Amino acid sequence: MATKIRTADNGVKYITFGLFDRAGLKHGFSTSVGGVSPDMYQSMNLGFNRGDSYDNVITNHRLFAEAVGYEYKKTVLSDQIHETHIAHVTEADAGTGMDGNGGIKGMDGLITDVPGIPLMTFYADCVPLFFYDPVKKVAAAAHSGWRGTVSKIGNVMVDKLVSDNGCKREDILAVIGPSICKNCYEVSGDVAEKFAMSFPDDIDNIAFKKGNGKYMLDLWEANRHVLVSSGIKEENLEIAGICTFHNPGLMISHRKTGGIRGSMAGVVVL
Repeated sequence: MATKIRTADNGVKYITFGLFDRAGLKHGFSTSVGGVSPDMYQSMNLGFNRGDSYDNVITNHRLFAEAVGYEYKKTVLSDQIHETHIAHVTEADAGTGMDGNGGIKGMDGLITDVPGIPLMTFYADCVPLFFYDPVKKVAAAAHSGWRGTVSKIGNVMVDKLVSDNGCKREDILAVIGPSICKNCYEVSGDVAEKFAMSFPDDIDNIAFKKGNGKYMLDLWEANRHVLVSSGIKEENLEIAGICTFHNPGLMISHRKTGGIRGSMAGVVVL
C-alpha cells in the first residue's frame, strides 16, 4: 500500500501515505478538491492568510477534518517562516491558529505526543515532511521549502525527536509529501550554490544545469538524502511522488498560479 488519493463521502479529495496507513496513524494531505472557496483559491483553501474569508476557510477545515476523521477545533497550525524552528505541542496548544490569527509563531515544525491533537502545516510547492514513531507514539510535521531543505530541517526534526522524545532513529517512519518536482522547479545560480555547499557529496543528484545561469532543483532527493543521513531507514521512508505543479485541478502550486492561490495542508493526529 503506497500513496493513495481518496475521495470522502462529503466529496473532499485527499491523500494518504502507505507507511502511515499500515502503522495506523490518522493523517491526510489536502488537495484543491471539495471545499467552498471561490475560483482563485481553488476550492479547498485551508490557509487563513491568503485573503479568503474566514467563513470559507473554517468551513474547509471542517470538511477536511470530517473526511480524514479528526476534531478540527483542536487543530494546531504552524506559522511558517522558512526556518528550522520546531515547537513541542501540548494539550494547552489545542486550537492555536483556528481563530484565523496565525498558528504557533515562527515555527516550521511541530511535534506532539498528545493523542487527539492534530498538527497542521501548509504547502503550495514546498516539501512536506511527516514523521511518526510507532514505538514512542510521537507524531511530527515540518515544512521544508528550499531554505528549510538547504538548512536540513529534516535532520533538525529527527535529532529533536531523539533528544526530546526518546525516539530511536531506526523506529521513525518518515514521508516526503506532494511538492514541486525536479522537472518543474527552476532556481537561480545562487540558490544552486547554497545547495552545493550544503550537499557537497550529492549535489550532482540534486541540482542540474539548465543554461543561462539557471538550474533545476530536486527537493525530493535533497530531503531523502537529509533523512537517510539522519538515520531514517530506507524502508521507513516514503516519497509521495506527486508534483504540485504537474497536477492542476488536484494540487495547488504557488509557481503555476503566480502566488494567487489558496493553501493545501497536511495533518497528522495520534
